[in-house]
Amino acid sequence: MGVNLADIIKAREVTPEELRGKTVAIDAYNAIYQFLSVIRQPDGTPLKDGKGRITSHLSGLLNRNANLIEMGVRPAYVFDGIPSEMKSGTIQDRHERRVKAQAEWQVSMEKGETEKAFSKATQSSRITNEIVESSRILLTHLGIPVIQAAEEGEAQAAYMAQIGTVWAASSQDFDALLFGAPKLLRNLTLAGRRKMPGRNEYREVKMEIIDAEMALNELEISREQLIDMCIMMGTDYNQGVSGIGPKRALKLIKEHKDFIQAMASIDKVYPEYERVRDLFLDFEKTDNYTLEWKGPDRTKVVEMLVGQYDFSEQRVNSALDKMIPPPVKKEIKNQSNLDMF
Repeated sequence: MGVNLADIIKAREVTPEELRGKTVAIDAYNAIYQFLSVIRQPDGTPLKDGKGRITSHLSGLLNRNANLIEMGVRPAYVFDGIPSEMKSGTIQDRHERRVKAQAEWQVSMEKGETEKAFSKATQSSRITNEIVESSRILLTHLGIPVIQAAEEGEAQAAYMAQIGTVWAASSQDFDALLFGAPKLLRNLTLAGRRKMPGRNEYREVKMEIIDAEMALNELEISREQLIDMCIMMGTDYNQGVSGIGPKRALKLIKEHKDFIQAMASIDKVYPEYERVRDLFLDFEKTDNYTLEWKGPDRTKVVEMLVGQYDFSEQRVNSALDKMIPPPVKKEIKNQSNLDMF
């Protein structure tokens, strides 16, 4: 998903203390997909309620946001709008990969190959309309802002960071840098001990920050040149040139300055270049949103998760307790002490 620039752009580990008091625009689909992929049974089966509805995303949204708010972070979730027609090929490819992974998961399950089954299951995750709608409802009940993007949620999150209404954009993808995010926060919704796909191993996933200005200065290129590089490599909107990865793309751009001259040097042309470039530089955006953190409506959250989706009431309340600001917690504790008398 998106371009992979990990070979040339290094992130810095960020501590929870550094994020205290910070507002962050999160690419909602990206976060939900991570929850669907990671929160599963050992054989790869997603969490489900008594009616067979998937609940992995709801568990992830509840618990991770409880931890973030307790940490002092103010998250806002940005949902995708209508995707560009130029992304249709990528959408179709992803669909085909998920269908293939689903079939391979079922075969692995029948053979009792648990490790392989889990790996294939994570690749088969699919975001449905029901998953999107239930996610939006839960976030609203939790008092967390929900923003509707005109097109890409990641682009809107980058724009919000660019104009300063949030401190950073959060996504696993590097595309936010192409869309102009001054700061990209990675692993925000994924941090913790995670199982490695296909292996019986675990690793600690740490939150990371990328400062766009510092990264571009280290590479000695501009944002426009970074976009040109990624178009050579291939983006969600175009197929790249075979054999060109991050390091070769960087070398070509630094030698030839821009996409057209770099492509000419290898006897290639790409007529859709300007259209793809404009999708990163002049994308649809909106200022029609409000960033207001209201705190959770405990009654509605419990009614939804416990009453409708079979969650444990104790676990739901435990998560909600983390979302109560410290002064309120103290007040409740004092009242409890008075009631004892």
